[in-house]
Amino acid sequence: MLGLDSAGKTTALYRLKFDQYLNTVPTIGFNCEKVKGMVGINFLVWDVGGQEKLRPLWKSYTRCTDGIVFVLDSVDVERMEEAKMELIRTVKAPENSSVPILVLANKQDLPGAREPRELEKLLGLTELGHGGHQWHVQPACAITGDGLHEGLEVLYEMILKRRKLAKERKKKCR
Repeated sequence: MLGLDSAGKTTALYRLKFDQYLNTVPTIGFNCEKVKGMVGINFLVWDVGGQEKLRPLWKSYTRCTDGIVFVLDSVDVERMEEAKMELIRTVKAPENSSVPILVLANKQDLPGAREPRELEKLLGLTELGHGGHQWHVQPACAITGDGLHEGLEVLYEMILKRRKLAKERKKKCR
């Protein structure tokens, strides 16, 4: 679970884990929790600090991952370009080739929150699709939990699709 500082990563993680709002402090380092999805699937989620000095560590946490959850502050337009740059840097890393991306468009409860369609354009997500990445923008509110489980369900489906495609490719290579 990645994203800029103050995007709501830790709040989202603990809303998913405990189904209640927990007041959090900025993450220095990481939090790791097992989270139950709605379809009875367990996710091991690494919530990694989003401060600029911690971002070079992100690649250590995405190596060998099945999916990336990128939490975005949907209201903070001033930092949208910064979020886009970090998302693209993460996704374009060779170790993240074709890894599905769930963008949690957080803080949808606040005035001025951008709609998923607008965020897709601002983040340049269509170009990521051309690079073999599946992606989905899920409107969410980490404080209330709205959209979080739905987002994980979509991520799970994208992970299954990626595994199926990998299996088919292996069969063709034989």
